Amino acid sequence: MTEAASAGSASLFCDDSELGYRRSLSDFSVPLTLDHSYRLAHLPLVAPNHPRVIPRVEGKFYERGRHPPVFSLVLPVRDEALRGSAAFLALEAEIKAAPFAAKIAWDILPRRKDRLHATICGALGTGAGATIADETRRALRTIPSFAVELRGLFSGSVNRGRLYLAAYPEQRDGMNMLQAVQQAFGRSPGDLWLVGLYNLTDDLDAGETAALADIVMRWWDRPLLRLEATAFEILGACDDLVLDSVVEEVLPLAAARIATG
Repeated sequence: MTEAASAGSASLFCDDSELGYRRSLSDFSVPLTLDHSYRLAHLPLVAPNHPRVIPRVEGKFYERGRHPPVFSLVLPVRDEALRGSAAFLALEAEIKAAPFAAKIAWDILPRRKDRLHATICGALGTGAGATIADETRRALRTIPSFAVELRGLFSGSVNRGRLYLAAYPEQRDGMNMLQAVQQAFGRSPGDLWLVGLYNLTDDLDAGETAALADIVMRWWDRPLLRLEATAFEILGACDDLVLDSVVEEVLPLAAARIATG
């Protein structure tokens, strides 16, 4: 679970020199087109009759955007907390007024409001579920709760068509705290954690792409919401928008936040 962190917190967050957001940004010098991965996994769910939908690919497990259950470790984000943020509401108002607004699948948002999250460790299990080792559980219980700041808007070089908020984790004693959670699962350290929010239903033209780029750049460093990560979830779903998701288990961190410095 996550809770809104105190606005007065002096948490130090990792910065862009330590994370992969700028490296992974969309190329806005050309019109933004929906890429192969998006047309396979996302477009069938938001615009099923679009002529560029890829219904299936030999050797891939997607069938019109759906697949067998996959379980991942996620950091949940409460929709009510996000929509309680004046900064986020101002960002969304700009998006709704943008030239590309009609190409966003707004009808999907209510269906996903209880499923917002950033994936921390993907594909922990398929089919029947994920098996979490006792050693991993013990390691998680040694990690104190920590802050995560959401900023945005973000459009990446992969899954072009998906618009996200970027998660900036607290750095404590030189440790990126989301990487500490990944380490508990024996995963290599990541540097990019995204909260998927909006989905495009078509390619953007040059003017629409320029408008998106302008919003991305102006909102890049603006905090939208600060969360206190106290627990993570094992989330299972049969599609990448987790429209049919189920929380299999909640994994808490240490019982109390440890004061530092």
